[in-house]
Amino acid sequence: MPQTFQQLRLDLAAALAGFLEPEEAHAEAGLWFEDGLGCSRSWMAVHQGGLVPPEVVTQVEVWLQRRRTGEPWAYILGWTLFRDRRFKVSPATLIPRPETELLVEAALDIGKRLNVGRCVDVGTGSGIIAVSLALETNWEVSASDLSPGALAVARENAETLGARITFHEGSLLDPVPEPLELVVANLPYVDPADQPGLQRELAFEPASALFAPERGLALSQALLAQARERRAPACLLEIGAGQGGELCRRALGLGWSKAMIHQDFAGHDRILVALR
Repeated sequence: MPQTFQQLRLDLAAALAGFLEPEEAHAEAGLWFEDGLGCSRSWMAVHQGGLVPPEVVTQVEVWLQRRRTGEPWAYILGWTLFRDRRFKVSPATLIPRPETELLVEAALDIGKRLNVGRCVDVGTGSGIIAVSLALETNWEVSASDLSPGALAVARENAETLGARITFHEGSLLDPVPEPLELVVANLPYVDPADQPGLQRELAFEPASALFAPERGLALSQALLAQARERRAPACLLEIGAGQGGELCRRALGLGWSKAMIHQDFAGHDRILVALR
């Protein structure tokens, strides 16, 4: 029996609720229609009683098969929004999180206060931080990543969005030439011991971009040490909940004169700001 668009959406929300919370399932079903099928809310209000073409039903069924395995919707769709810009994502990169906007906001604030002219995004992934800063400032922005696959995605995003960025392949600050000013990074910070309890969607994201040794602290400390040794005026890191106190102590021990934590909207440690 042919389906209407309204019925297909209800059936989709019900199917997603088989492995998501009901509210989350309802919201995600809306994204499938708006972003995946191009059916806006206003369009649905007018056409919800219309019959769905067979090829659309087939497409939704294929997506649903993939989603049931735990594959994130952003990978199925191939893009996601960050600061109202559309960024390509692939299994070579992490899916951008809303919390990372706090890192961008902190970078904009600290960069303005220090009157910096250049910035480097370390471990750029899909390039969301570097592209956002390049488009929202007049800074000279560069970005580094160890993964050639991630750099390819970041370069494509920069080109598509019209951001001028210099990319470097290599570990942390190793490939980045002098001089340094603002250093910004969302590095892997998840404790490998926490892996068994994480949501199944994370199994589809690159482990090398999620997990770091020494309870998730090793790469953050390594970058703080590099940035301090190379006399960067500031280093900003996205960090994991509960890591703020330890990383502040380590930053001060490495010679940074100030280290402070910004919390996210849930009250968790999220951004470390180290100042020379």
